[in-house]
Amino acid sequence: MDTYTAQVDAVGGSLGLSALVGLVPLVVFFICLVGLKRSAWLSGLIALASALLAAVLGFGMPAGLALLTATQGAAFGLFPIVWIVVMALWFYQVTVAAGRFEDMRSIFDSIGGGDVRIQAILIAFCFGGLLEALAGFGAPVAITATMIMAIGLKPLKTATVVLIANTAPVAFGAVATPITTAGRLTGIDAAHIGAIVGHQAPFFALVVPMFLLLLIDGMRGVRDAWPAALVIGGSFAVAQWWTSVHFSYELTDVVAALVGLVAAVVLLRFWRPRGALEAKDRLGIEHADSVSELTPARVWMAVLPYVLVVVVFGIAKLWTTGVDIPAALAATDVKIPWPGLDGHLVNAAGEPIAATVYSFQWLSSPGTLLLITGLLVTVIYSVFTHGGRFPMTIGKGLREIAACMYKMRFSALTIVSVLALAYVMNFSGQTLAIGTFVAGLGAAFAFFSPVLGWVGTAVTGSDTSANALFSNLQQTAAEGAGLDPALMVASNTTGGVVGKMISPQSLAIAATAVSMPGKESEIFKKVLPWSVGMLLALCLLVFLQSNVLAWMLPVQ
Repeated sequence: MDTYTAQVDAVGGSLGLSALVGLVPLVVFFICLVGLKRSAWLSGLIALASALLAAVLGFGMPAGLALLTATQGAAFGLFPIVWIVVMALWFYQVTVAAGRFEDMRSIFDSIGGGDVRIQAILIAFCFGGLLEALAGFGAPVAITATMIMAIGLKPLKTATVVLIANTAPVAFGAVATPITTAGRLTGIDAAHIGAIVGHQAPFFALVVPMFLLLLIDGMRGVRDAWPAALVIGGSFAVAQWWTSVHFSYELTDVVAALVGLVAAVVLLRFWRPRGALEAKDRLGIEHADSVSELTPARVWMAVLPYVLVVVVFGIAKLWTTGVDIPAALAATDVKIPWPGLDGHLVNAAGEPIAATVYSFQWLSSPGTLLLITGLLVTVIYSVFTHGGRFPMTIGKGLREIAACMYKMRFSALTIVSVLALAYVMNFSGQTLAIGTFVAGLGAAFAFFSPVLGWVGTAVTGSDTSANALFSNLQQTAAEGAGLDPALMVASNTTGGVVGKMISPQSLAIAATAVSMPGKESEIFKKVLPWSVGMLLALCLLVFLQSNVLAWMLPVQ
């Protein structure tokens, strides 16, 4: 089979025309999703077909290679992405099957003083931030959505809240994997990139809880409970800034989420929001007769799964004393040169690109770590069944895996089709043409730089993937325009933060979690204005940081 080298001006020798053709699959996807109101999985398949046509007819990629890139993308979509999401849903479902989740609800009810607005913020923002820090890849959206549904919020509102709440922590998600990836690709110190992101993402952390309050209960909710939103967002933002700059960028979200939760607990010991009962009436939530009285043992068993998540992921990602656990787990990854593709995609120098090697992370994947944690929880709940609402057995817990897989079937198809689309666009040069065209703006590129990360994450559903796509491009464009390369690479990361909520993967995960399969377009229309608004604010911030606000950036 012939070799292929991606060219940014493959269509008629014109960069602009190539970028225009490269945009076609994205336009097709969103027209199908929003304009024609088709399901996300069908929109993804149609967009994939258009991407294959653009690759073969527009960019001159051999049809066989184009199809093989789609298969590699689909494989990556199945594992680890679908695997992670299924395990996240199963992990939560184990607590439900054991009757322990009701106790967890009571704990949040006691912390929030019975105010569902505060509970929703704590779950979606603080607890979701902790899950993003440890797992990422859709787990926070899946788990927090089901928890918030359980306290009474309506499905569409729940989906919107969890997607917007997931904004602030994404850059440092999965132990800051997006930032580490950018550092490895560009040669820029990842800690320095993380510190710059720590001067951007906290601005969103500060305001997102207030946005959530507005979404949940309108201006009345803001008037009643703004101190809580301000304290939670402010403490999270300060902790995010301090940890990324002065401590460890990998642990940024872990520290920020815990600090935000503790700050809320302290505040609510001395202050209570107004209108909690009236808010329930406006939201159509039934009043509980009383908050369940929980024994210390029941409280411990309810929070045990999340303590184990922290322990297992903490050991897997950070433990290097004596035995380097992260290195040992990474050593189990199986590298598979993709059959028929590896060695046939080459760079301009004629050297095979490394991206055609598929990494099967059977043990180090966050999904597998969630499986291990869930099995531990299942065994413990099976042994200590007293206090749970329902008897728990190991067999019952394992049967829930099959139920979760069935529930995820259409969302899995969406994820697989979109990852296949992303790989075709990346390997054929469509994404590179779009990025290069935008990068040709010179000094004004500083304003538009975050758009690349936004587009990359919107397409792939991963800030890590967006950095893999555009980090080198950001660095090259910045050097050519006389801008700070580290700032542009960081802005790519932060741009991905505000693009995550409109990613088809995120939409599919949220729709599944709130039992709205096939309704992704409704959720998309709710979150799109927030995504675009925050993107514009970020573009302005990065532009100012490139000149008049350069003093606020950390010195390497």
